[in-house]
Amino acid sequence: MRAATRRELIAGPAGRLECALDLPEGAPVGIAIVAHPHPLHGGTLDNKVAQTLARAHMEAGYAAWRPNFRGVGASEGMHDRGAGEVDDLAATLAHARSVHGALPVALAGFSFGAAMQLKLAAREVPKSLVLVGVAVGYADTPPAPPNTAVIHGEEDETVPLAGVLDWARPQDLPVIVLPGADHFFHRRLNLLRALVAQHLK
Repeated sequence: MRAATRRELIAGPAGRLECALDLPEGAPVGIAIVAHPHPLHGGTLDNKVAQTLARAHMEAGYAAWRPNFRGVGASEGMHDRGAGEVDDLAATLAHARSVHGALPVALAGFSFGAAMQLKLAAREVPKSLVLVGVAVGYADTPPAPPNTAVIHGEEDETVPLAGVLDWARPQDLPVIVLPGADHFFHRRLNLLRALVAQHLK
């Protein structure tokens, strides 16, 4: 039996950051940083899609860290419109490396969190990047690095699929479309988890 999700407070650029940590049964094969959706629209590390992403990475052997962005939950500071939030992710990664060592890095994010992970990946290319419901048009979304999986719901009412395809097309970047899925992947989380697991293999 694996240990339950742990909560930790770590040092962040705007004060303490609250993190959830899911550890695999054996020694981690890598570090995963998972980013939650928009803080001003109820996004937290307890979001079901963020939890699903963390679980899929943990099951693939990664130590999965999920920070609450600044100003969310027990994380200190105030929302910084996507500038400081990238620094929050970078601080979480730095802390994870201090705990686990120089392991391969996987980044994953949902909606606003996916856009933040694209910004972080522009600083340091990860081994893997998973973008779910990426907030194209609502946040800066630089080009994706190699080994990126883009997963989107056909009926996403928050981030229309057409906009994601327009962003992906010039990059020759494939997009996995889940038929009938909405932005939050209601009743599709098991399929989402399976797709992420497949990508991580």
